[in-house]
Amino acid sequence: VQLQASGGGLVQPGGSLRLSCVVSGGTFRSYGMGWFRQAPGKEREFVAATTLSSGNSNTFYAESVKGRFTIFRDLAKSTMYLQMTSLKSEDTAVYFCAAGRPIQSAVRASSMYYYWGQGTQVTVSS
Repeated sequence: VQLQASGGGLVQPGGSLRLSCVVSGGTFRSYGMGWFRQAPGKEREFVAATTLSSGNSNTFYAESVKGRFTIFRDLAKSTMYLQMTSLKSEDTAVYFCAAGRPIQSAVRASSMYYYWGQGTQVTVSS
């Protein structure tokens, strides 16, 4: 399974970006998908996740991004997205997408994900 993340860049505070993560080589709908980020000098942290259960999509967010970021997936394109709005300087980080089969009580744990993309840099600065 391979994950290819893209869409990062430089944006001003208050701006928006959409990250994409294309999944190949696996059954996309069977995976729980997540976004994590890592800022310089800090540990990798959970951003958002989405799981499919009995045809229903469930989403989870870190408190710091709730209401500003939206995670969703396009099954036909085997692609997951992270729509980011009202960006702040503290959102600056390398963003990684990940795939696995996390139990819902542990979607925020990076150890629950088997496959990782290469990361895409998001810089929020004026």
